[in-house]
Amino acid sequence: MNNIGMGMAITGCGSAAPQAVLTNDHLSQIVETSDEWINSRTGMKHRHISSETESLSQLSAEAAQNAIAMAGISPNDVDLIILATSTPDDLFGSAVKVQHLMGATRAVAFDLTAACSGFTFALITAAQYIRTGMSKNVVVIGADLLSRWVDWSDRTTCVLFGDGAGAVVCQGIENSDLAVGEARCGRLLAYGMYSDGNQNNCLNLPYQGQSKPLTEEITAQSGTYQPITMNGREVYRFAVAKVPEAIEKAMFTAGLSNEDIDWLLLHQANQRIMDAVAKRLKLPKAKILSNIADYGNTSAASIPLALDAAVREGKVKPGHIVAASGFGAGLTWSAAIFQWG
Repeated sequence: MNNIGMGMAITGCGSAAPQAVLTNDHLSQIVETSDEWINSRTGMKHRHISSETESLSQLSAEAAQNAIAMAGISPNDVDLIILATSTPDDLFGSAVKVQHLMGATRAVAFDLTAACSGFTFALITAAQYIRTGMSKNVVVIGADLLSRWVDWSDRTTCVLFGDGAGAVVCQGIENSDLAVGEARCGRLLAYGMYSDGNQNNCLNLPYQGQSKPLTEEITAQSGTYQPITMNGREVYRFAVAKVPEAIEKAMFTAGLSNEDIDWLLLHQANQRIMDAVAKRLKLPKAKILSNIADYGNTSAASIPLALDAAVREGKVKPGHIVAASGFGAGLTWSAAIFQWG
């Protein structure tokens, strides 16, 4: 069968999170803050924190296994795994370890790093493999353990971040199975990806090296990564300006209006950002998918975590159109409009 020009459908989702839950009241014992202060400014009340025995690879594999179970396929059916993460267990990458834990022996696996835009970047990347016929069943995972890189004495950042993993199964579908309006992209109706390195210093997890002389002429750098730093005001301004614009461009490409959108699914960075984006898109708050109160900002994991919860709660139903957008460090941002199921 010639798969060239196939469409893509998202047929399953899954998620996983560490057992330990850090509340706003817990944080008030660590830094000068309060539940009211955090919740009123971010919408967050809880976040999951990984223990010494919980790894990103394990959580990613669990989320992926839940997604393929919903999709009704087996691990041996998976031919590609894309792991979007900025916090791998191994700096050389964790996707292949996830492939092993999943038992997906036929799959090729690789990591993709785009911070909080990682999941949507990976979803769009998966679509290219499917449309060109390279892959039939792709598992896209967004996972991060940002608690590893938080400065727990910095109250401007330590209240924000949590750990988790989410995954979706993307499958190729023949053009004969598509409606007329889906024929170009399948059920991933439109998408866009953007970067602006000029604002790179607004959100960082930087490397800091120390000089290590090797010979009289040669000095190497030896060091580690420093905790997360963020200019929250600039990130807010960037998000509320760029995200609506990216979604509107994708809607135009797909031939959709805001009335066609059933759900707005944004990176769960801050409830205020999500509310502001919805307002600019003239979408009611009731259409925002949000679980930020329970998970905080989980970076690449936040969109698939929120999607999985909404699907399993029966909010997102087959045929619903979802406008998703990831945004964050880089700075990077993206939009992906898809029809569920």
